[in-house]
Amino acid sequence: MKIPLLFVFLFVGISQAQVSAAKYARLVAKGEKIALRLCDHEKLPKPKEGESPEAITQVVKASKACPPLDGRKMQALVTFLQAGGTGVHAANGKEIDVPEGAKCPVCGMFVSKYPKWAAEMVVNGTTHYFDGVKDMMKYYIFDGDFPYDRSKIQKMLVTDFYTLEAIPAKEAYYVIGSKLYGPMGNELIPFKTEKEAKDFIADHGGDRIVRFKQITGKMVMGLDGIEYNEE
Repeated sequence: MKIPLLFVFLFVGISQAQVSAAKYARLVAKGEKIALRLCDHEKLPKPKEGESPEAITQVVKASKACPPLDGRKMQALVTFLQAGGTGVHAANGKEIDVPEGAKCPVCGMFVSKYPKWAAEMVVNGTTHYFDGVKDMMKYYIFDGDFPYDRSKIQKMLVTDFYTLEAIPAKEAYYVIGSKLYGPMGNELIPFKTEKEAKDFIADHGGDRIVRFKQITGKMVMGLDGIEYNEE
């Protein structure tokens, strides 16, 4: 737990899975910039669950929210939209309220663009926002990289995948190993109930369901395709 993440990234070989996850994250980040700088973000469509990239591309073109985009820019924009990069909100209005300029302290991305994946941690009165559970758990687990007093954590919230409701992180059920990606690639996907998690696995796949206390540094780094030996 004391080994800095930087050491891991420099000295541990990166697998093909990590290359794919890294490429995906870069596409999402590029798509975010395109959405903000070139398009009318309010007019961008909200993809339906399971909608293909080809279908999303056609809907984006039909919306006329963006000027004509070349193939690479459209691919990045569609990837951003697939990652939940739209202004979606919980039906009950109890989602995590992310300030527009808030950046994830782990990856630096603007969290408000990914409300479907948002997580929140309050430490000694200061609120931190994350663009996914994976980054929040890195911030929580790796004290060598993110030094702060863990005993001062006052609240940890994650976003239920189906309802978009803010739920306590320590009470959630997490699906690991799903084929569905978040803004930073492979994710720990949170649900309020075990039934929701099981239903999700039936629809989208997944290796298993874990609880908060079962999440380890090795598990988190494994989502990035990096082997990590905990001490």
